[in-house]
Amino acid sequence: MRITPIDIQQQHFKSKMIGGYDQEEVDRFLEQVAEELETLTVDSQQLRDELSRTRLALEDLQSREATLKETLLTTQRMTDDLKSNARREAELMVANAQLRCEQLLLQAEERRQKMVTEIQALRREKVAFETNLRMAIESHLRLLDVGFDASYQEAPKSASLTTAPDRAADSDDLFP
Repeated sequence: MRITPIDIQQQHFKSKMIGGYDQEEVDRFLEQVAEELETLTVDSQQLRDELSRTRLALEDLQSREATLKETLLTTQRMTDDLKSNARREAELMVANAQLRCEQLLLQAEERRQKMVTEIQALRREKVAFETNLRMAIESHLRLLDVGFDASYQEAPKSASLTTAPDRAADSDDLFP
């Protein structure tokens, strides 16, 4: 059973006739004990209240700490995911760039091969054209030589070379 300050103040003792304690002194002492007990009770209640507030604050801080830890873990996971995604995206970009590069190289090689083929064809055409031109020129020169020799032999030896326009007219007859 707990004793309160009021219990002490209201406590009465039976008095003895002879050799007992001084009633006033006992009452004063009981009053002092009651006041001290009341002070201790108030202090105890204040400490309990403060302890309760401290526990609530501690629970709040622990809750915040747990939330912060969870947030940090979530942030770390998100950061790791972002890094991983960025790495994959970069690898994909590099792969696409390499593929594009290979395609461009293939196209360039195809164009080069086509140009080499066209150059070879043009060289063959040039050789053929030069050969045909040479043959035509040689043919015309032979015709000129034949025509010149024939007109030279027919012309009197005293004729001057100023009759060249006449020969030019004759040579026109050679080329229809």
